[in-house]
Amino acid sequence: MNSASLREHSEPLARIVKRSDISSVRAWSIRIAAILLSLMCGGLLIAALGHNPFAVYRDMVTGSISTKTALTATAKIAIPLLGAALSIAPAFKMKFWNIGAEGQIMAGAVAASYFALFQYQSMSRPVLLICMFIAAAAAGGFWAFIPAVFKARWGTNETLLTLMLNYVAFGIVKYLRMGPWMNPMSGGFPKIAMFDQSARLPEVLGVNIGWIIVLVTAVLMFIYMKYTKHGYEITVVGESERTSKYVGMNVPKIIIRTVFLSGAISGVVGCLIVGGSSYTLSDTTSGGYGFTAISVAWLAKLNPFAMIIIAIFLAVLTKGANTIQTNFKIPASASEVLIGTILFFMLGCEFFINYRLIFRRRKMEVVPND
Repeated sequence: MNSASLREHSEPLARIVKRSDISSVRAWSIRIAAILLSLMCGGLLIAALGHNPFAVYRDMVTGSISTKTALTATAKIAIPLLGAALSIAPAFKMKFWNIGAEGQIMAGAVAASYFALFQYQSMSRPVLLICMFIAAAAAGGFWAFIPAVFKARWGTNETLLTLMLNYVAFGIVKYLRMGPWMNPMSGGFPKIAMFDQSARLPEVLGVNIGWIIVLVTAVLMFIYMKYTKHGYEITVVGESERTSKYVGMNVPKIIIRTVFLSGAISGVVGCLIVGGSSYTLSDTTSGGYGFTAISVAWLAKLNPFAMIIIAIFLAVLTKGANTIQTNFKIPASASEVLIGTILFFMLGCEFFINYRLIFRRRKMEVVPND
């Protein structure tokens, strides 16, 4: 007689399945839930530090937008953040993972600083500013051109190469600061001189004209990505290089052209920082904007208009974090953890919008033994 034994299915505990379709209402419900959860977790951290979470969150908002000075400071954070996010959008759309926006910003800042420091006496202000922007765009584009060529011709890993070039750019700035560009009037302290007034960007509504430049760039980027031939080619190459080659597209040329554009916009961002905010060049000029911009672009799904909202939101968080450090004596590290927690939930919710988890049901089956 055959005996029977019970055997449990050897299925994984959970499986990840890509969602075929999700309504916009449900997607936004997930996003809102993620924001609420992030605020709750942040509130627990604030309470653990001995402060009232509601008072801290209130001061984060009011400290960012309640006064003209606060709004100006917030705008100075949002401008380069939005610019950097727009710069990496075309490369990311093409699935060229440009992690080198930091270095491209620095390259543009160096080029702009050369004219600001050494050519301001020989040029009128409009000509000087134009030269700063052109030089910054060319330098940022060249810094991106290097990994683009290696990717297009030899298929190298663009993530590693763009990331390593960041440190090369930082090293160049450090060399300039401690060597040929060191301010002789600094008393031996290794720093670069402040720009002359003629090399500083004019202001509109109390903020440097960078906010107009990045908003116009957002509109142009939306048109470029959605309605131009180049934008269509970027989309096709991002979907499948084989298909692009099959239909006769020059894929290496598209890669180099697109990544150069990406770097050029980053270079302009470097010019906006040194010419409109810091008024000098330093090791911290890029300020982490190139890395934070990845989160902005990802959350916005590479939509330039959505990037505007997210960049402003993150700028408010950043400025607000500085405010609560002063008002509540909260350590800078705790403020960074708070911002990181909010970003973690905002980025994490996109996983649940695009995928769903299917957990194993416990099933038993009867298997006859021979």
